[in-house]
Amino acid sequence: MLISDRLSNIKPSGVRRIFDLARQMKDPINLSIGEPDFDIPDPLKEEGIEWIKKGFNKYTPTQGIPELREKIASHLRKKGVHFEEVMVTAGVTGGLLLASLALINPGDEIIIPDPFFVMYEYQVLLMGGVPVFVDTYPDFRLREEAFVNKISKKTKFIIINSPNNPAGAIYPREDLEMVVRIARERDLLILSDDIYDNFVFDQPSCPCIGQLYDKTLTFGGFSKGWAMTGWRLGYVAGPKEILQQMITLQQYTFSSVNSFAQKAAVKALEFDVGDYIRRYKKKRDLIYEGLKEKFNVQKPKGAFYIFPEVPGGDGEAFVEKAIQNNLFIVPGSVFSKRKTHVRISFAAPEETLLRGIEVLNRIS
Repeated sequence: MLISDRLSNIKPSGVRRIFDLARQMKDPINLSIGEPDFDIPDPLKEEGIEWIKKGFNKYTPTQGIPELREKIASHLRKKGVHFEEVMVTAGVTGGLLLASLALINPGDEIIIPDPFFVMYEYQVLLMGGVPVFVDTYPDFRLREEAFVNKISKKTKFIIINSPNNPAGAIYPREDLEMVVRIARERDLLILSDDIYDNFVFDQPSCPCIGQLYDKTLTFGGFSKGWAMTGWRLGYVAGPKEILQQMITLQQYTFSSVNSFAQKAAVKALEFDVGDYIRRYKKKRDLIYEGLKEKFNVQKPKGAFYIFPEVPGGDGEAFVEKAIQNNLFIVPGSVFSKRKTHVRISFAAPEETLLRGIEVLNRIS
């Protein structure tokens, strides 16, 4: 067999399968997409184009261009995030891969609240680690007893994603403080995936682990808040000892990161996306009000997903029925050890959301 053993537990993404199906359909109602439906703001596109024209198209320093790293550091300090070092990565997923390579030994256990972004589980498995899931249903809260019961001598670190994909939940500060207390007592690292931190609807900002705990790797990026998904640009901030190893690993994996996108990202951190977020709050309200009568559903407080429990409790069967009605959503089992829910993205035009709401209520 030519394929390595490490791939024995890895399967193709269920999200990508839905994407592929949607591409084959004519005029689908596509509420499966995990990226903003607006384009990169024009000033940021123009900034990238200008640097391409200037010839800024070569390799960049492995850890990122100095001006972007300084801008990210300033951005994080304003948020009150603790860190010693900053590096630029090929998206948050690239940063997570580097962290997994740097930290996980075979047999290490990684604590992941459920539901979760699918990448966490499979990157842990790729390293020979053991993903250990902490149930947060039905209200997507972090509970002390659930964490304590899952932590063992083999626990290496905890992953927190808030605002959360797929639930749209923002963990309250008291939940995060509880996780930090547990981590501090056991001298554990926490990985905080803050990629959706621009998408906060009912409060000025959301609390994050990096504000509370110095043994945190804070991940952020430009894919969601500024719609730069295809430009593949993220960052990691945290303890210098770990970041130095991740920079070395980047030399031998990604080598360096998109050149002109880094220049545009310097400007992005000064670009106000408040108008975009207000539009997404309106979309959040539209889909929540449209579904709450027929579905058991929590109102999302952030990101751009809603995660209802489906009638009958079989999300996979419900998705198949939706596809038969030209509607594309993602089964919750892609993001969870439960299959009772579905993930619906409201990163779509309002007309598309209304069409989707009609189908969802009709087939429920």
